[in-house]
Amino acid sequence: MRLEDTLGKILIVDFGSQFTQLIARKIRELGVYCEITSHKSIEKHKNFDKNIKGIVLSGGPLNVYENKKVKFNNNLLKLEIPVLGICFGHQIISKVMGGKVKSSKFREFGQAEVTEIKKSKLTKNFFSNKKNNVWMSHADQVTKLPKNFNIIAKSENSKMCIIENKRKKLFGIQFHPEVSHTNKGKIILRNFIFSICNLNRNWSSSDQKKKLINEVRSVVGNSKVICALSGGVDSSVVAKLLSNAIGKKLICIFVNTGLLRKGEEKQVVNTFKKRFKINLIYVNAENLFLSNLKNISDPEKKRKIIGNLFIKVFEKYAKKIKKVKFLAQGTLYPDLIESKSVTGSQTSKIKSHHNVGGLPKKMNLKLVEPLKYLFKDEVRKLGLELGLTKEIISRHPFPGPGLAIRIPGNISKQKIKILKEADNYFIKSLKDNNLYDKIWQAYAALLPVKTVGVMGDNRTYEYICLLRAITSEDGMTADFFQFNKTFMQSVSNQIINNIRGINRVVYDITSKPPSTIELE
Repeated sequence: MRLEDTLGKILIVDFGSQFTQLIARKIRELGVYCEITSHKSIEKHKNFDKNIKGIVLSGGPLNVYENKKVKFNNNLLKLEIPVLGICFGHQIISKVMGGKVKSSKFREFGQAEVTEIKKSKLTKNFFSNKKNNVWMSHADQVTKLPKNFNIIAKSENSKMCIIENKRKKLFGIQFHPEVSHTNKGKIILRNFIFSICNLNRNWSSSDQKKKLINEVRSVVGNSKVICALSGGVDSSVVAKLLSNAIGKKLICIFVNTGLLRKGEEKQVVNTFKKRFKINLIYVNAENLFLSNLKNISDPEKKRKIIGNLFIKVFEKYAKKIKKVKFLAQGTLYPDLIESKSVTGSQTSKIKSHHNVGGLPKKMNLKLVEPLKYLFKDEVRKLGLELGLTKEIISRHPFPGPGLAIRIPGNISKQKIKILKEADNYFIKSLKDNNLYDKIWQAYAALLPVKTVGVMGDNRTYEYICLLRAITSEDGMTADFFQFNKTFMQSVSNQIINNIRGINRVVYDITSKPPSTIELE
């Protein structure tokens, strides 16, 4: 029997929201086990797991009028189990229970102020002077209150922003408590889990480690696994997890694509082969990758080419090793959610990742992705639980395609050399000034634009270096880090004075959304 089969849990029903996994993440942070299921998988179910102590209905891109696309299982509201509907889930509860939902005259997207009307267990300690700022994302609203429901709070454009049926323990909220933009949003989830569902803390990083190790052993059996090791946080945690799970049946392959950060190949070999004594094969494929990327400027093509080449390299070495059936990768949930829907719901694709949408359709290896439902902060906690050092798990995220997507346009060895040096100066400056750990991710990029400059008495015509540093909780939303003028001047001077090929440095102050963290 699986460990999670014995635990009281929260069931999250996904209707296609890009924030569904954020709900799960917040609940896990509170120390309670939860599972996500697609609304499609519960349409016809009549029997539900007895360990389900609460149900959360997620938001989604549809509306309650699209009955052909969304068929809600009304039995969920008859189980005498507490239900919390968020955004679209709020509207579903309202409609099913006899209320009305209509298109809003004024849409609400972004920050909104909510005013308390009535006390509730759900909102205890949520309001300050009967007010709070929340994050909205809806074009429909509840216009008629269902029978036996009370209005708990309202906003300017949503008069029934929070509603409840106290006796049936049914709750609906129009805003998103799971996102960081909602002030004290976690309190809503805490109240629902502990005060309404009466659950106790039952989940930790230690439990997660045991669960993932057991899952890997169950899937892999006696087969060998090759692991795509890059040296970043994600692949490092996967390698250590698999090493703990299957021991010598794991063979890590580190592919030097020529698109790594300065000195990275030496660091990876020293850490995993010499320190952790993990089976590691080093492959220098720089010429292979760069020749295939020659004259390729489209970012999606870059990702597809890199993904295909990775698989070719892995399959080549899998044949040499023999009895290899699986390829392990450090794919995380944000990778999946930006590339495709995870639960079969209607999420929108933002970009493909080399280890998700960039993989070829036909592969001779089966994928093992033990971290694919985790966020970066959860992966870091898991890494500590597995015995990895803080130095390894605190590294900033680095994309699988590497510097290829930090050089918009065509790639060349000269551009890569220039960018490696610029990135090295930037990251070293962050560490020297004790800023590295305050930032979620930072990097330098080389823009495909040359500008005129004056250095000494000479005219220069060289590239622009773009610097990006962002703060974030989960990588799904982000804001730029505000450096002081002295630091920016120092970094700019170091890069321009020491690197031939750059005569201008700019800083990216765009948040996510509307931009993504990486340039391509």
